[in-house]
Amino acid sequence: MTIKPMKHQTQSLKFMATRKQVFDMSDAGTGKTLVEILDFARQHKKDGKCLLVVCPKSLMRAAWANDIKKFAPHLRVSLAYAKNRTEALGADADVFIINPDGVKDLLKYKAAFWRRFGRVVVDEASFFKHHTSQRSKAMKKLMKNFEWRRLLSATPTSNGICDLWHQMLLLDDGKRLGTSFFGFRSACCEPKQVGAHAHAIQWVDKEGIEQAVSALISDVVIRHKFEECVDIPANHMYSVPFELTPKHQKIYDELEEESIAVLQNTQVSAVHGGALYTKLLQIASGAVYNDDGDYSTVASERYELVLDLVEQRRHSVVFYLWEHQLQELLAEAKKRKLPYAVWDPDKPGVADEYQKGLYQVLFAHPASAGHGLTLTKGTATIWASPTPNLEWFSQGKKRVHRIGQNQATETIVVIAENTRDVKVFDSLMRKDVKMTSLLEDLKCSAL
Repeated sequence: MTIKPMKHQTQSLKFMATRKQVFDMSDAGTGKTLVEILDFARQHKKDGKCLLVVCPKSLMRAAWANDIKKFAPHLRVSLAYAKNRTEALGADADVFIINPDGVKDLLKYKAAFWRRFGRVVVDEASFFKHHTSQRSKAMKKLMKNFEWRRLLSATPTSNGICDLWHQMLLLDDGKRLGTSFFGFRSACCEPKQVGAHAHAIQWVDKEGIEQAVSALISDVVIRHKFEECVDIPANHMYSVPFELTPKHQKIYDELEEESIAVLQNTQVSAVHGGALYTKLLQIASGAVYNDDGDYSTVASERYELVLDLVEQRRHSVVFYLWEHQLQELLAEAKKRKLPYAVWDPDKPGVADEYQKGLYQVLFAHPASAGHGLTLTKGTATIWASPTPNLEWFSQGKKRVHRIGQNQATETIVVIAENTRDVKVFDSLMRKDVKMTSLLEDLKCSAL
């Protein structure tokens, strides 16, 4: 299949042709995967070296393997899942695809194994933003085997500027942002006391730091804004307020009062504080987990509202945050006899079935379906509860609002009034403003 890259993709290919290290921070839906495939195919013709792709499990076949088959069918692909990893990595292939949790297994391979590889692509590089995680440490060790390095992420700083440090370390070994995380944090952030304990410190980005950091990394960064590259109908984002019933509100208020009383105890840990906060969000959602792992349903009206929104649209994607939330949504969908499916990365065919119009609604968790999938049959993304995770939110809405979409789309967030839902959504929007500031500074700066 002959493919003609779009104008912005041609710009990216030109940029990458002269650089061995590139971080593509273009928006989700701008076609970063295709650019990488074309760039590797060009280089592979010259040197015959292999490519290692590290990406979320949900993208291994659904995005990478399928796109290579479509746009570069001469390249042989091997998918290295946990169940077949040793066999897959020993296959006679040009492209080897593995998920982030499998990176640790690659450390056992010696230098001779890596000589056939010329480059690595780390898709959704923000999976490696925490420098202390085992998979991040393993990825850092592996990077020495690759001369050509590519990182991809539309949400590189979803929690703040410090998210960027380890991703850049993987790319350039510390050339631009230094080799010390704590040195970088001290230069870019300020400590803020957030609790009674002396160690209850939150590091807050300094004013204007996005501009300073963008100047340091812009020579290796590609940044294309979706709306400026792709001519498709706009996405309209809005919240739908939900009012708890008096009984539901009473249960919520009682738990909130109890939680505040517990949190005022200076001995409470951040972990316990976070658990209490999550329980409040779960109560607002309509159900809550018990200590034994089961859950109790508090009220069903919120699930009914979500399915009302689904029924008003031909095809939707509904994101849930907890398993109990999924089970209650499924029960309501069954009651209404709606054709539905639940996204499972081990069953990539579900996405194709959804694209064929077989389901009115696809239920998905943003951790497994928030990256790379094309679900343009849908015109609405509905969040049953607001998420505090900016990466999930930003990526989630791009499943329907991406190349190939020819209808106006909506991103709808259901928010329970007079609950912590409101604070979660407000915090999410503040994070979005800060990340957008960095990405705007980087936009096409090196092109």
